[in-house]
This record gives sequence, structure tokens and C-alpha cells, in this order.
Amino acid sequence: MNSSVVLPSPAPTPGLEHAATGIDPALAALAARIGAAHLEQRLARERENERRLQRVFDRFFYVDGPLSAHAMIRTSLRLVGLHGRARRNARALVVRTHEVPLPGLPPAFDGHTILHISDPHLDLNPDIPAVLIECVRSLDYDLCVLTGDYRTQIYGPWEPTLEAMARVRPHLKGEIYAVLGNHDSIRMVPGLEALDMRVLLNEAVEIRRGNAALHLGGIDDAHFYRLHDFPRLQRTIPPDAPAILLSHTPEAYAEAEAAGFRLMLAGHTHGGQICLPGGIPVITDADCPRRYARGSWRYGRLIGYTSAGSGSSIVDVRLNCPPEVTLHRLHAV
Repeated sequence: MNSSVVLPSPAPTPGLEHAATGIDPALAALAARIGAAHLEQRLARERENERRLQRVFDRFFYVDGPLSAHAMIRTSLRLVGLHGRARRNARALVVRTHEVPLPGLPPAFDGHTILHISDPHLDLNPDIPAVLIECVRSLDYDLCVLTGDYRTQIYGPWEPTLEAMARVRPHLKGEIYAVLGNHDSIRMVPGLEALDMRVLLNEAVEIRRGNAALHLGGIDDAHFYRLHDFPRLQRTIPPDAPAILLSHTPEAYAEAEAAGFRLMLAGHTHGGQICLPGGIPVITDADCPRRYARGSWRYGRLIGYTSAGSGSSIVDVRLNCPPEVTLHRLHAV
């Protein structure tokens, strides 16, 4: 299978390397691709994100310590005798299959299968990459997509995440496309792409089978950073062409449907991660109807799927909400 990137080609901005990135030529090259304004906004919001972690409320959730949400969750689970079980649950990855009848899909793509991995949080625990590798290495699929949150923290060093991804990458087949999540830094993009993973930042690629084409678009995080740009993305996709959207969060569902996408693959919610019996999430952390927080759903002409994620957030535990990777099998209708 061959793919070609369908992108506008902005002229480099004079002095961009210093104005937008200071000292990083790799980010200067990225700015030339996605626009200096986008890069500058993302970096500025990441800096603000780090500053807000100095506030007590935010530190409670995102900075591990004796008086943190991390410690409270672990202690509560230990008190009720569930901590060990919850940690085992977080490593019991499930492979789900999602059959997708996609109007307008070229017959050449009938049966085309997409492996969808979301929210791996690869640096949360040293054994997490091995758990994911064991799950995916024998799967059969045509294309792999990742919908964000490769890092555990929302600030600080990202190099351990790239090192963990470098362990996983050789076990993923063929072409890989990804988007960033709200835990990820845009400074990770050059490192991810050096692993032969294309990160889509309000961009699209064209996947071809013979003379048939399928378009795959990806938006920047629409949850925290809110730098998703559907008008820019639409300009890279021919009108009425069959198109699939990668989004970290399902929160952009209405904009995706209005933009003409017919399938949206998302994550972010972890399906709740710690759920009541029956898989009822206590918290989804997403501004969308709760029915969009896990599994398959529909909005107008849009088919959506929100992965429960292969990893865990804050602490490596899960209850009544198994971690997953998903095989989406496309069908022409």
C-alpha cells in the first residue's frame, strides 16, 4: 500500500527558527509544515499548562505525592483489598473488533482493517510497553492509528515516552498515523516521526489501493489545547471523498460530522477507567454525551468509536473497564 501526504505548502517564514522555536531546527521544520502560529500557540499553552500545575488543586491530580489523587486512589483500593486486582486488570488487554459499514467506501477497501491504539501512557510503569507489544504483535491489520496520550505526565520530560515508543514501534506493522493528546507535547513530534510514525496536526493523508483512495485526517487536541482546525483540514480533502478522522477526544463529534467525516476514531476518556459494576463510568473527563465516552456510537451521518485505551491514567489500575486495542474492519455499503 502506498500513501501520499496531501498538504498545503506554506513558504518558510524568514527567521522562523529563532522566532518560533528558539534553538530547535526540528521544530522550525515542523512550523514550516503546520504554520508558525499553530506551533507558537501550542508551545505557549504548554508553558501555561506547566505554570498552572503550581496551583494546589491541579497539583493534587497531576503531581504524585503523599497528598495526591494518585496516593488517594492507591490507598482506597488497598483498604478494600482491590489494589492488586485493579493493577492486574490494567494489564489484561482486550482485542475488540468493530465492524464499520462505511457509505462511499471504495470497494477496493472492503475489509480494510485498522488497528486503533489510544492512551497507552507508555511511561507510567516499566512493564507497560511489553504488555502492549505482547497484545499487538500477532494481530493482522492493514493500517495502524494512534489517538494520543503517549506520555503519562502533562508536563516535564518526554524522552522516556519516546524511548518506550521506540520499544513498541518494531512490533507495529506497516504505516502508522497518529495525533497528539492533551498529555503530549508538540516537541515530541520530531522524535515520533523519526520512528516512522506520521503525526497529523490538522492534516490529511491519502491512502491508496490501486486507483482507489481513502482519506485519513487528524486534528490537534480538541480537549485541553483546543487547537483543532477543521477548515484547514477540510482544504486538504476533496469534497465528498470518503474520509476518516483521528481525534484524541470524542468532544469534536459535531464539528467532525459537519465537516463531512463518516468515521471518527477517538480516545481520551479511558472509558472511565475505574467504573461501577456494569462498566458505568464515574468520570469521563469529556464534554460530550456519556454514550460517546466508550465504544461505538453515532451522531447524524457520523459513526464514532471511543477507545477505552490500552493504558491507564494517574495510576496503573482499572476496575470494571478493561483496557483495549481495537480492530476496525471497514465494509463498503
